[in-house]
Amino acid sequence: MNRIGWTFFGLFAAIGALAALLVDFGGSAAPRRAPKQVVAAERVPAAGLVMPVQGARWSDIRDSWGDSRGGGARGHTGTDIMAPAGTPVVAAANGVVEKLFYSNGGGGITAYVRAPDRRLSYYYAHLASYAPGLREGGRVRAGDPIGVVGDTGNAGPGNTHLHFGIERLLPDEAWHQGRAIDPYPLLARGRAER
Repeated sequence: MNRIGWTFFGLFAAIGALAALLVDFGGSAAPRRAPKQVVAAERVPAAGLVMPVQGARWSDIRDSWGDSRGGGARGHTGTDIMAPAGTPVVAAANGVVEKLFYSNGGGGITAYVRAPDRRLSYYYAHLASYAPGLREGGRVRAGDPIGVVGDTGNAGPGNTHLHFGIERLLPDEAWHQGRAIDPYPLLARGRAER
């Protein structure tokens, strides 16, 4: 083969390799995870977050961010902390209870707690009930009662756990306008069992 032939062969081989990288041939690879999003350190409590399920150990949770949900229709946007029904759920950080909300097809009995700087919202879902006296506009400190673990919403009967989420917001955005970020690394900052 002459020089022109080798040039065309090399060009076709390079194009073929590039095409193979860009095409998904539907193998049995694990589902793709959503890219991790990082929160600026100054927006997160320096000491990390309090474990939001009382008595849970760090080893009780895993990073499930981006895992397939709804038959692959969406990615998981939180961290699930498995616990028996009725286990107390506590505030992971200081804030103001911005919204108490029931979502039948989603998080069930939920609470949204807004950080004092209004740039983060802490989301507690699948609760069985709220803590006595918890109300919209009320202030909570890290460790204060939020409710108890349940299986409401789309958790499924008997699948008792807390879905803990964090959303980034602009200070003037409403409770439902946030953009989910991975809470797992932020919980890891407070890894000391509390």
